[in-house]
Amino acid sequence: MPLPEPVPDLAALDMLVTVGELGSITAAAAAHQVSQPAASMRLRSLERVLGVQLLDRARSGARLTPAGAATAEWAAAILAGVRALLVGTSALRKDAASMLRVAASLTVAEYLLPEWLRQLAAARPEVTASLEMGNTARVSDLVARGEVELGFIEGRRPPRHLRYRDVRPDELVVVVGAQHQWARRRQPLTPAHLAATALLLREEGSGTREILVAGLAEHGLAPRALMELGSTTAIKSAVISGAGPAVLSALAVDSEVRAGLLVTVACQGLRLERTVRAVWSRSRSLSQPAALLVQVAAGKPGPLSRLQSPGPESP
Repeated sequence: MPLPEPVPDLAALDMLVTVGELGSITAAAAAHQVSQPAASMRLRSLERVLGVQLLDRARSGARLTPAGAATAEWAAAILAGVRALLVGTSALRKDAASMLRVAASLTVAEYLLPEWLRQLAAARPEVTASLEMGNTARVSDLVARGEVELGFIEGRRPPRHLRYRDVRPDELVVVVGAQHQWARRRQPLTPAHLAATALLLREEGSGTREILVAGLAEHGLAPRALMELGSTTAIKSAVISGAGPAVLSALAVDSEVRAGLLVTVACQGLRLERTVRAVWSRSRSLSQPAALLVQVAAGKPGPLSRLQSPGPESP
């Protein structure tokens, strides 16, 4: 319930308690590093607020009245609680400043975020990062609900309900196993040919799938699913085994392509570019560790231990 008005000033209560402990206004003023007149004014103001005479003032000095002694005892308990409050909230601030909750889409989490977090740890070793992984839709939802401070997603269109910053481009490529007939194909695929072929697809809500669906939709087409799998790693394994073609991030397949396990197949006229974005809530500003991680992801030069602005972002 609301406190009755007027509420006594905490600094004045603290001064009263100190007068009781040290025996004079002059000694209490010195302890609080204020002048004796300022201490006297503070105590007179407290008497007016409480409507009680707290001090007997004489030429020889001032001493607490019985009412003043009782008030000082109650005030001491209040001040002890306030000090506990300040110590506790200070610890909470330190804990919050040292914990960074991040969510990332699977492609970003597997192929980009480990290096970004390594750089963050080198610059701010006191920061502990926790990571949630999921598809783009889930990451956006976690950020919007405040369960994580910062998210990394991919897609063509930025989210309308979150603030964001573009950090790097990415593109999707058609890949097949080394023994697949398309691996020796010399002519590029057409969008119609790709749409007519059953593909290994990511699940609904995935940024990878969103880009493929949007790219084919520009030609009035839609992908066919041979099977749906919940991770890029699972799809790569299936493609390598010869299960069928897939459309995946170039970042995700780079090492397998260089090793000859996967082969990229050109598809003429199909736009499969996307952007990796950092996203965060419109209702809060980024903490220093989060802003620094965005800076790292965007590849900003300079000493990372000195926080800079996250740079251009959504309104």
